[in-house]
Amino acid sequence: MTTLLQLNQVSKQYGKETKALSDVSFSVNEGEFVSIIGPSGAGKSTLLRCINRMVDATSGEIIFDDTNLHSLGKKELRKARRKIGMIFQHYNLVNRLSVIENVLHGRLGYKSAIAGILGMYTEEEKGEAIKILQVLGLQDQMYKRCDQLSGGQKQRVGIARALIQNPKLLLCDEPIASLDPNASKIIMDHLRNISTTMGITVLVNLHQVDVALKYSDRIIGVSKGQVVYNGLAQELSTEKIHEIYGSEAGELIMDVGGRNAG
Repeated sequence: MTTLLQLNQVSKQYGKETKALSDVSFSVNEGEFVSIIGPSGAGKSTLLRCINRMVDATSGEIIFDDTNLHSLGKKELRKARRKIGMIFQHYNLVNRLSVIENVLHGRLGYKSAIAGILGMYTEEEKGEAIKILQVLGLQDQMYKRCDQLSGGQKQRVGIARALIQNPKLLLCDEPIASLDPNASKIIMDHLRNISTTMGITVLVNLHQVDVALKYSDRIIGVSKGQVVYNGLAQELSTEKIHEIYGSEAGELIMDVGGRNAG
């Protein structure tokens, strides 16, 4: 198995007091589906943002596709980021633009500033956007403005925008936190399918333990900025859930118990 992403002792400090991440180390293989779980404020979002350098880590190494992202200047970083798609909790779409225009924004990393401003996309890129939207069941929404869509549809547009980059890695920051259970299932099914059929590595932040158990090859549990579990989904014990979530664990274990019984 080829390692695509390697974190070595990554820490992130905000000011003097707040240590968001503390010596985080783990690796992710090509094609793997990995969930990062933990309570709110555990450092999950900071961790994903450090990986694509939306936030710079204070110390440590982040090696992606054999390149140390930390050592890259602006130009090289822009190039490396083409291969890292990002999916956000609140979608980050341009609401007044159509679905297909939002998807094509995923190609901006490949364009000059002027071509980007003028929206100069090739027929090939437009064709690829249409194909991806069909896969995600959005062909009928293609020319609708994004502010006319439901939350689940918006998140699928976000996934399409990431896929048109032709990424090796998808970073998904709480992609279902704002969605109802039905829309959440559709999003997670698509992400799992993308990983399985396209061989794209998926790293997803989740608050829901039961969802992580259902979809992941591997789970990384984060508590107070530190990795406290890194192992197979089926080996995540009740004790470990307690260690990751502390006082919140009881409620989560009830959910997991219900799922196992079902």
